[in-house]
Amino acid sequence: MNFLCMKDPHNHRQVGYAMIAVAGGLAAIGLIALFIGGDVLYGDNLQRSHTAFFNECKENDFQIEGCEKYHSRINSEISGIYVDLEK
Repeated sequence: MNFLCMKDPHNHRQVGYAMIAVAGGLAAIGLIALFIGGDVLYGDNLQRSHTAFFNECKENDFQIEGCEKYHSRINSEISGIYVDLEK
């Protein structure tokens, strides 16, 4: 069957754009994989380090340097953490 003689060949452009979008997405995934490199547990390591820092802040009543970012989230019923920040 000759595809050039189809009655409505206008969808060829849309298919081409979709193929370009898929290729762009795959290229982006490839670049991210190259950026992360050998550290396949990058997200896990990042989360573990942030959790360890939060626990260190919690042990020191959120008074050490860098724990200021948690001040807006503590002392509430939702967090369940109540600390006197005026020390």
